[in-house]
Amino acid sequence: MKRLILLIAIALFGLNFPLSAQTKMASESADAMGAYLFAYFKDYTHGLYFATSEDGYTFTDVNNGKPVMMGDTIASQRGVRDPHIMRGSDGYFYLAMTDCHTAGKQAGYRTTEWERPQELYGWANNKGFVLMKSKDLIHWRHTKLDLYKKYPTLDVGCAWAPQLIFDEKEGKIMIYFTMRKGNKRAQLYYAYMNKDFTDLKTAPELLFAYPDSATQTYDADITTLPDGRFCMMYVAQESWNSESWKSTIKMAFSDKINGGYVYQPERVGFEPTSCEAPNVWKRIGEERWVLMYHAGTLNPANFGFAETTDFTHFTNLGLFDEGVMRRANFSDQNHGAIIQLTKAEANRLKEHWKTASSL
Repeated sequence: MKRLILLIAIALFGLNFPLSAQTKMASESADAMGAYLFAYFKDYTHGLYFATSEDGYTFTDVNNGKPVMMGDTIASQRGVRDPHIMRGSDGYFYLAMTDCHTAGKQAGYRTTEWERPQELYGWANNKGFVLMKSKDLIHWRHTKLDLYKKYPTLDVGCAWAPQLIFDEKEGKIMIYFTMRKGNKRAQLYYAYMNKDFTDLKTAPELLFAYPDSATQTYDADITTLPDGRFCMMYVAQESWNSESWKSTIKMAFSDKINGGYVYQPERVGFEPTSCEAPNVWKRIGEERWVLMYHAGTLNPANFGFAETTDFTHFTNLGLFDEGVMRRANFSDQNHGAIIQLTKAEANRLKEHWKTASSL
């Protein structure tokens, strides 16, 4: 009888459960996962792209290397960058992107190099994000979030690389991102989203303070570990010698999701060049996690991959098309994220774009 009551309660109220990709409900349905989705952008289009994979090694773009959505249709600056996607246990997918076009003048979207004076707000100086929500990965509702306008006292000079994770303790989606105040150094901040995923519910707060106050930190990615702790991968722009600056990926660990991250001096990754945009994703049915990162100073630029079972020891998987990780029909990818899908979700997405491309 108690079991029957419980099942009825779940049927009636299940849609109101927290929007967590990390919840018990989500983990119990992990067996249903049978594919992967890779969301990324390209510098020269400032558009959104999707690629899928069944094995987690070879990825195929669903639209043959063409955008599934152009930034000029959804963003204030007419361009998007740095997509991060999250699955909610409410049946929705949540996507956050940087609202920015780094070549807006050349594209004819503005008459100045940047939206605001570079001497006051620095390179790019965008002001916010594009927030998107979808039930099927095909039809999306979008909102433009202007942090500069919403929090004028912060004097937001640049807001980049938003990422999403569900905070079980707070019962809300936490958005965390890179932000500069004015033209000061970039640091990592966090805030909480409202229920509708259209606005911030709380003001941005500092997420992590690097020991060296002269070092910029950006592009954070948080993973919930099996022991309940949190691992944050991020980029530190440190000087490797007196003549050049290079960006390195590092880790910090904490017992709570929104702060207390402890600095680790070791560099993560295997490329000798500058690396950015870390993203960690779990292999289906295995206790193995893959770190993906952008090796942007290679010629041509590429993505590097490393694999771990304990977030202490990492195995080098090499670059796209030079190791076990492969691209079937695309190149020039930049800062993105990978999540798990069911086979039905992946097939529906591929079939939609196969049909759309043939029209």
